[in-house]
Amino acid sequence: MVRHPGPGEAHGKMPTMFLSDDADLRAAILRHFPELAGAQFRLHTRGFHSIAVDADDRLIFKFPRSEEAAQALRREAGLLAVLRPRLGMPVPDLTLIEEPTLFSRHAKLAGDHLLAADYARLPETARATLAQDIARFYAELHALDHGLMRQAGALPVGGWLPAEAILREAWPVLPPPLRTLAQRTLADWASLPQDPLGLTYGFFDGHGWNMAFDHQAQRLKGIYDFADSGFGPLHQEFIYTSFISLDLTTRIVTAYEQKAP
Repeated sequence: MVRHPGPGEAHGKMPTMFLSDDADLRAAILRHFPELAGAQFRLHTRGFHSIAVDADDRLIFKFPRSEEAAQALRREAGLLAVLRPRLGMPVPDLTLIEEPTLFSRHAKLAGDHLLAADYARLPETARATLAQDIARFYAELHALDHGLMRQAGALPVGGWLPAEAILREAWPVLPPPLRTLAQRTLADWASLPQDPLGLTYGFFDGHGWNMAFDHQAQRLKGIYDFADSGFGPLHQEFIYTSFISLDLTTRIVTAYEQKAP
């Protein structure tokens, strides 16, 4: 059975099996899509929730690794069904396949990851355009009705560890020159009051591994992986692009302040 999810369908029945073997994944796909018998399949196994299978560089199939991952996949499908017609940014058009095991299918967004070295090579005009595009994406997300997004399956995003716990975990791997900076930064963070702008529905995962960037055209062509989107502090939305560049984050914030109501 193949279907598009409707709003609020994030918590359907759980699948009975989870696949990881190459041959089993291929067989599950071909059971529903026999026209792909001659396709070239490539596995992407680094995902936290799911194993992804790329078919001919044009289709992506995601197979959850566990029941928690299955819930995340169902939630993502329900969220995307609501988000897709409301966003200017291209996002996956996810279809759920339910039986005999759960997996999803969507057309691959054209583009590749955007990493720090890639951003460093971009000219000024491309950097400005990228910041405007991401700022518009965030502004559109944050303007969505919270009740609508809860009905679609949105949950609170995962909270961070206390500052002391973060420092304790990081201390053994921090180079000595960074330890004082880490202590001071975490102490400053722990003393911050509640976000004065409150909670919003947001993406909260906007690093370059979730972007489909056209390096030839120097434009962002889409954003994916909405399983971890949800309700969180507004300011938290803007930290993730710092994995790409602090310059990009600064530009996004500036552009966002001009777009947000």
